[in-house]
Amino acid sequence: MRPYAEKNLCFSLFFGLILCALFARAQTPIKVPDLTGRIVDLTATLDSSQQQTLEQRLQAFEQEKGTQMTVLIVPATGAEPIEQFSMRVAEQWQLGRKKIDDGAILVIAKNERKLRIEVGYGLEGALNDAVSKRIIDEVIVPAFQRNDFYGGISAGIDAMMRVVAGEPLPEPAGKEDWQVSGAGLLPLIFFAALVVGGLMRALLGRVKGALAASGLLGLGVWLLSGIGLLAFFSAVMGLVITLAGGRMGSGWQAGRRQGGFNPSGDFDGLRHHGWGDFRGGGGGFGGGGASGKW
Repeated sequence: MRPYAEKNLCFSLFFGLILCALFARAQTPIKVPDLTGRIVDLTATLDSSQQQTLEQRLQAFEQEKGTQMTVLIVPATGAEPIEQFSMRVAEQWQLGRKKIDDGAILVIAKNERKLRIEVGYGLEGALNDAVSKRIIDEVIVPAFQRNDFYGGISAGIDAMMRVVAGEPLPEPAGKEDWQVSGAGLLPLIFFAALVVGGLMRALLGRVKGALAASGLLGLGVWLLSGIGLLAFFSAVMGLVITLAGGRMGSGWQAGRRQGGFNPSGDFDGLRHHGWGDFRGGGGGFGGGGASGKW
């Protein structure tokens, strides 16, 4: 019995050592890939033409705005959460300009169907957590669910670049953006303020007429558009125009003809430049961004 017991003990120890080694290997964080370019694809998801197209767009944006962005595609992050893995990547790559910290990384763990946008300190105001989450959920994930990885990545980095350049994301479906749809109503609201204000002024007098015109315009715009900020603006416009007796109309139209107002904004196009060596600029990251699944 004793030799048999010793044999079982040796087998148990050997089996235990194997299990410990496998467990330790599973818990060991995977190595952060080297920064070999703006697109680092370890899964062969993108072909060379797609990688080159994305690389050129990111390079042009960096030379235009100074911001460094990269895409990293790995099979998996192992036992490590994608947030922790992305931070290790950010700390090693140090994207963004030093002391400006304007770097961002789109990390995709393809086999685990997870992704994350990691954002440097300097971009956390524009590319904040909520905006990053919207880009993931509304732009990237729907394409990934169709197995359109290039389309999702392309649209995702486009959205990130637009936000960094100062252009807000469009509102989700079913919501109004008063800066876009409301701006087109401004001439109509101004005309309505002139008419309603003049009528109320004639009927109720200057002060009471101004208050009545303000309330009617605000309520009317709210009922028609459902945009609270636009309704408030309309109420103020009705009050001011009625108190002023409509004398500001010609001046407003003249100012508009001189062209100061452009609700859609103006953004310079991206300029494409030649290829060059790429490396991080020494930027820092603090864990800002968002994660998602598809």
